[in-house]
Amino acid sequence: MTDSLYREQILEHWREPHHFGELANATHHAFLSNPLCGDEIGMQLRVIHDRIDDIRFTGRGCAISMAAASMLTDMIHGRRLDETRMITEQDIVRLLGTTPNPSRMKCALLGIETLRKAIP
Repeated sequence: MTDSLYREQILEHWREPHHFGELANATHHAFLSNPLCGDEIGMQLRVIHDRIDDIRFTGRGCAISMAAASMLTDMIHGRRLDETRMITEQDIVRLLGTTPNPSRMKCALLGIETLRKAIP
């Protein structure tokens, strides 16, 4: 994929994020914000037998933070918790398809940081 196609994918996830909204009967949840830019992400998961049965996220922020959270929820839906805990920052960069500049990297990683807080 070219860099412009990756940018379009980010914009699509920002415009219509997957798994966005509140989750009834969540068993795990967390909320984080980035005080430098004001981005906020809340994550709610329903875990059954050590597997992510459902996941939703809420929040507001830039295209990168919202798209990364949307792509992350796609990636982990249905996964076991031990597999999910092994996701790295590099996995998020691969999902985005481009390396954000240093000032935007915190935005890109807000979703995974929120997830880690929800499932320590």
